[in-house]
Amino acid sequence: MFNLKQLFVITFLLIGSQMGFSQLGFSHEIGAIVGPVQFRSDYGQSQNEQTNFGNTGIGIGIVHYINFAYRADCNCYSTDTYFNDHFKLRSEISWNKTKLDHHGEWVSADKTSANADKLRAHTGEAQNFDIGMQIEYFPLSIRSFQAFSYRFAPFVSLGVHYTAYNPKSESTYGNVLNENNIYSYWYADETYLPAVPLGEQREYPINLDSGSTWSVVASVGVRYKLTALSDLMLDLRWQYFGNDWIDGFNHQLDSNKNNDWLLWLNFGYIYYLD
Repeated sequence: MFNLKQLFVITFLLIGSQMGFSQLGFSHEIGAIVGPVQFRSDYGQSQNEQTNFGNTGIGIGIVHYINFAYRADCNCYSTDTYFNDHFKLRSEISWNKTKLDHHGEWVSADKTSANADKLRAHTGEAQNFDIGMQIEYFPLSIRSFQAFSYRFAPFVSLGVHYTAYNPKSESTYGNVLNENNIYSYWYADETYLPAVPLGEQREYPINLDSGSTWSVVASVGVRYKLTALSDLMLDLRWQYFGNDWIDGFNHQLDSNKNNDWLLWLNFGYIYYLD
């Protein structure tokens, strides 16, 4: 279903880098995350609250951290440097799924055309498998946080993920790969579409092939010190994908200016292994 060869290569490199850090004696943390995902795609009216909240799904994941502030091989603190005391390396495997629908002005009750009916009849699904790495920066001392000097430790992070996507789409009008069953302004109506050079064919707006791409991930969050060996985490993620086919849908109207992206508010439990 996904590009397994590339996925195995990325996984191997990720595990290899983690094992490399492990050989240096740094300690480890492992955890689980879950929470709602807002998938911002070409479905629905752009910058519309009903679209944003209506196209909300779920994400789950497993996370692993390299903690540079503590050494597992000697059960002691590492060298007291700014990097060791303020940064952690996070690797992650996660999955998210969102049912997608058209919301907003063009499907409101006062729209009674055949085109509006086709828009209301069209639904989709974005399903993604992610693996990647982020560097997390803690403004406050990680050592002090582990010693209960304070209960809350805010952080920001930045990283790159490899995303394998498997979109779905359907319509009560029939096969969505038949242009007669979809909203005409996406494909056939020249009034609403940018000009196509003579001799070129306009790209069909729906493609349900599985694929893969890179994505940029940034987040802001906070940890709460629950016990000496465990934390709770709240993390708000922004993830921007390397193409616009993650949801299997890429129309050419002026409102479609960006690649697909998402917001994920995840809640996590982190356990210190060493």
